[in-house]
Amino acid sequence: MKILPDWLKNGYLRVIDPVANWLVRRGVHPNTITVIGTLCTVAGGVIYATGHISTGGWFLSVMALFDVLDGTVARRSNTSSTFGAFLDSTLDRVADGALLGGLAVFYALNPRHHNVPMMAVCLVGLIGSYMTSYIRARAEALGLDAKVGMVQRPERIVLLSAPQALFGLALNGWVLGIIIVFLTVTAWITVVQRMLFVYRQTRARGESAPVPLTTEKTFWLRRRPRTGTRL
Repeated sequence: MKILPDWLKNGYLRVIDPVANWLVRRGVHPNTITVIGTLCTVAGGVIYATGHISTGGWFLSVMALFDVLDGTVARRSNTSSTFGAFLDSTLDRVADGALLGGLAVFYALNPRHHNVPMMAVCLVGLIGSYMTSYIRARAEALGLDAKVGMVQRPERIVLLSAPQALFGLALNGWVLGIIIVFLTVTAWITVVQRMLFVYRQTRARGESAPVPLTTEKTFWLRRRPRTGTRL
């Protein structure tokens, strides 16, 4: 299931294409774009925490272009690097935490929309978003693929910005609540999908190789005294 169709993604990339070319001509480093984008997302989370949901949605909708620009600029300027990919992935987790954490603070502190169950849903959704990213990273470290799932990061960013910009706290906040519940449920569905996908890949490989002994275990096995009588 694709929440964001390919034509929408491709259309968005064509819109930001002139911006990417301008940044390449100015020699802006993609790591700088990554850091600025993360700071903007954190600021959006703070706006959510203060209860200005519609304002935060518009702010994040505009600033979301940084989430795509860093990779595009890196490829076009031939400045892609291992550290750049590591930085981008790491700061993405900070951005996810800022958005759902900001909404959790909103439900915890806002006098009109104070809602402990929704605060808990935000936190469960935050754990689910971290798990989807961790499973993919761990699978790739083992030489496997886990690029599957109902909701991935682009979909999360869109659903945490565009509807808020358009609807804010419409229907006494029910629109926002439904979106958060949807993101939480689909995040954990994605976790299960990726775990099953990795499981099938490992089964297809057959028996896994035995886990090598750690240095400490090897040391103590070598020092273990022999028992019994030599014949």
